Amino acid sequence: MEAQFITRYHSHQPSDHQCSSSIVKHIKAPVDIVWSLVRRFDQPQKYKPFVSRCTVKGDLRIGSVREVNVKSGLPATTSTERLELLDDEEHILGIRIVGGDHRLKNYSSVITVHPEILDGAPGTLVIESFMVDVPEGNTQEETCYFVKALINCNLKSLADVSERMAMHGGGLPISVNWPSSNQIKT
Repeated sequence: MEAQFITRYHSHQPSDHQCSSSIVKHIKAPVDIVWSLVRRFDQPQKYKPFVSRCTVKGDLRIGSVREVNVKSGLPATTSTERLELLDDEEHILGIRIVGGDHRLKNYSSVITVHPEILDGAPGTLVIESFMVDVPEGNTQEETCYFVKALINCNLKSLADVSERMAMHGGGLPISVNWPSSNQIKT
């Protein structure tokens, strides 16, 4: 099923100066809990450990722009991102970075959330794909490695938060222990 979902929702067409990849995560929590976190374009800090604050300008809809403050330890402090796609029926979220003080130029990502059974219980298959320009002075391999490390950290945190919520009956976890921002080397 993963390959079918990747082909259907995560096929990017990178040019020679871009890189692209897909990352898969299986989460032991029902799809409605996982989607309730992923779909919150206005609150990425609910599960993304490197986001300290997020402000959305205007109503939450396709084309909305958010200003994200990044915790120290990464080579950035801000990111400006536009909501490109939000489909609550198919569980698809797409974003594009449109500004900020970082080197991720022409970055776009799609995250999809799919129900599955894990160990006989409701679980979720999450796939996140991206495409981004390779910054001058970096290789495609270096760029993909860095972005994949960030996404893997976000998806691990999404799994931790979702699984805690599932254990607490779907409510917010009492406390969340985010990984430190120095866990990703640049």
